Amino acid sequence: MNMHKSVIRIVVIGAILNSQMVLAEHFNGHVNVTVGALSPAAKQGQQAYDKSCASCHGNNGEGTLEGPPLIHDIYNPGHHSSRAFYSAVRNGVKSHHWPYGDMPPQSDVGFSDMTAIVKFIREVQQQNGIVRREHKM
Repeated sequence: MNMHKSVIRIVVIGAILNSQMVLAEHFNGHVNVTVGALSPAAKQGQQAYDKSCASCHGNNGEGTLEGPPLIHDIYNPGHHSSRAFYSAVRNGVKSHHWPYGDMPPQSDVGFSDMTAIVKFIREVQQQNGIVRREHKM
């Protein structure tokens, strides 16, 4: 009986430690991002991104300790459509993939800037191997 309890304790402790390591990985807040040549619209988007998004989501969408990386497979177009980016900016978004907390609405970002920002994010995602994959739940 004591052996059984010990095995259960080891499994539970292992699960807790493993989940903390995963959480720590998310709080690493950074992915390596390579930015190549950009279209004129994406260059405009990069400027708008730098002004409105980089303080939380990092240079070129690489993430920070304040906000998640946007150049990440979680945000591939099959899982998060471009409409999801617009919605997050307009309405904010409840934290659901990352432990950074909720994102408040960004009322200072206009529609044309948002269009350019999404173009920038999508081009940089593609340059970093992030392509559309169907989301399966």
